[in-house]
Amino acid sequence: MQRFYVETLGCPKNDVDSDKLVGALLADGMSPTDDAAEADLVVVNTCAFIDTARKESVDTILALDEQRRDGSRLVVTGCMAERYGDELADALPEVDQVAGFGQAFNLVPAERDGTELPTGAASPRKLIPVSSVPLPAFDLLNLPRPKSASPWAYVKIAEGCDRSCGFCAIPSFRGPQRSRDVESIVEEVRQTEAREIVLVAQDLASYGKDRPDELGAGSIVPLIDAVAAETDRVRLLYLYPSDLTDELIDSVLRTGVPYFDLSLQHVSKRLLRRMRRWGDGQRFLDRIADIREREPAAAFRSNFIVGYPGETEEDHDQLLDFVERAQLDWCGFFAYSDEDGTYAADLDGHVEADLMHRRLAELREMQDDITATRRDALIGTSLQVLVDAPGVGRSHLEAPEIDGVIHLPSDLAQGELVTVEIVDALGPDLVAAGVDVSAPDDDQLDAMDDNPNDSAARVG
Repeated sequence: MQRFYVETLGCPKNDVDSDKLVGALLADGMSPTDDAAEADLVVVNTCAFIDTARKESVDTILALDEQRRDGSRLVVTGCMAERYGDELADALPEVDQVAGFGQAFNLVPAERDGTELPTGAASPRKLIPVSSVPLPAFDLLNLPRPKSASPWAYVKIAEGCDRSCGFCAIPSFRGPQRSRDVESIVEEVRQTEAREIVLVAQDLASYGKDRPDELGAGSIVPLIDAVAAETDRVRLLYLYPSDLTDELIDSVLRTGVPYFDLSLQHVSKRLLRRMRRWGDGQRFLDRIADIREREPAAAFRSNFIVGYPGETEEDHDQLLDFVERAQLDWCGFFAYSDEDGTYAADLDGHVEADLMHRRLAELREMQDDITATRRDALIGTSLQVLVDAPGVGRSHLEAPEIDGVIHLPSDLAQGELVTVEIVDALGPDLVAAGVDVSAPDDDQLDAMDDNPNDSAARVG
């Protein structure tokens, strides 16, 4: 039996695509391995959101090429493959195939289908005729999903984006928004068998707007209610602030997971308009205050671009003031980078790199203190926690793989929902009663290595 290894980079949406690829490979009769050196097929699902993510993707491809054994195949897919396919193939002769995610490629070697290959030739890939929809409208959304290896799972409810944010190239290669049927999403939720479902999309709150007649007049609320009926927890990532209606807020609160991941990007009204985005700092603060009045235990996360062309010291001061006043639980800050084909790439007023990084450091230091203070305030409280793995879990306050964790007694079984008392805080992490923080186990040490306020590769 042939073995495969999949490496996933970037945001949770890429995690979903990789899960779909894994499901397809399992259906083809292959088996997974955690060691790229033992794999017959090595797949890298790349990220192309910002320059640092692209560099990480290329570095990972080259590292895995060195690790893989002779005769194995190295396939590159994901955002970089879709956006820079021909260039990537020319620049990386080590790669056997570059395949965009819209191609739904068949990773079973052609010789298994009876195709005779020249000696020493690489096996060509063939497209799977699984849809009559023209490429790239077909995508991995339609593939089945394997059971989740964790008690939580990301589920992508739509692909593409109809917005035209000045800094973002995603619509150029992910295409316009394409919302899935409620029934197909609910069926995927069942396939995961997860106790927490995290709904993701490029523009989550716009779900259904491309299919208003079929999907409840373009509202995500019926979908949230349908998913909540199938699992213990529902969490939403990436909410555009103008779409955060009272109806949507109420539906999130009904799930019992009052977690609001707001895609703000900046707070200066002048700069936001230059970004081609809605809102301003005061509107954002008012909405956050409104939610906290309804649910004092609500958690908030956002991400901000630093150094967007034209950002002045006054704009930066407005962002600093907002961060101090908003007291968000989690924040990611990342440096602006030019993206080919975007509106912002041609703007004047580019910020010097040294100044940009000084601004980043100032914001990150402030937010780290806020996060630590908010975590300290939880000492002495009780929280319901989902046990992600022995010794590690999360409450409603923490999204998986992005925020801090809660260190738990190691005898709690994976997948349990338990109520624990918080007795200590370690920066972004919390410690439950019964845990010896002086001697953390390997899982706890791995969790501590993650910085929840430095997640630029996870946004988009």
